[in-house]
Amino acid sequence: MKVALTVAGSDSSGGAGIQADIKTFQAHGVFAMSAITAVTVQNTRKVLAVQEMEPHIVHGQIACLFEDIPIHAVKIGMVSSIRLIETIADALKKVALPPVVLDPVMISKSGYRLLKQDAQDALVRHLFPLADVVTPNIFEAQALAGHEIRNLDQMKDAARSLLDRGAGKVVVKGGHLGGAFSTDILFDGTEFRSLESRRLETRNTHGTGCTFSSAIAANLALGKDFFSAVTLAKQYITGAIEHALDLGKGHGPTHHFYDLYARAGLE
Repeated sequence: MKVALTVAGSDSSGGAGIQADIKTFQAHGVFAMSAITAVTVQNTRKVLAVQEMEPHIVHGQIACLFEDIPIHAVKIGMVSSIRLIETIADALKKVALPPVVLDPVMISKSGYRLLKQDAQDALVRHLFPLADVVTPNIFEAQALAGHEIRNLDQMKDAARSLLDRGAGKVVVKGGHLGGAFSTDILFDGTEFRSLESRRLETRNTHGTGCTFSSAIAANLALGKDFFSAVTLAKQYITGAIEHALDLGKGHGPTHHFYDLYARAGLE
């Protein structure tokens, strides 16, 4: 069985972070392991508190897993401080790395900045060179590229800029661009491709970014090439949103096991 490691924070509501990553890996038939960077106090409405793990604990989680078990892909999610960014980079530089997918969780769906500028700079400096694939949303791509994004050509410009800053390949997610369709731009350094899906009207989109990047990592672990991995991940997240769960009083989670539930005859 293929194995994937997620390095991210825990979401107590179960819709995003480590919990979403683990569900996504397992839904793809990939065994899931985790290195937890932080514990959050949150529900579907808001985040009330965050407790970061000590750097040596995060480093130890990563190191001990690589010492023991073959790992076929790594996904890195939200890391909120320079010391954790440096710790993760240090741990990964000491092992033979499989494909790494970095979801640069810097700016929320509403445009709220989650990562300060100095931590953003550290993310680019330390983790971009280790990442085979970087998956920013529109707001994050704007911050990283340093220019506004209002159309597909500007998304392509941002993708080029991110490769110049050290990323191996880039997926600029177009979900926040508006319109009847959501278009993502894929760039491997040579070729651009676009993936389009009809925009789904639902409030239950908690954890979509985590789930999408984890689906890319899972498909890379299964041996898919970049374009195939992202295409399959796009199909998966679209289905997960289409069958999203109306849980809680805020933004409910996507349905990570919608396909398995359908085949089992479960609601």
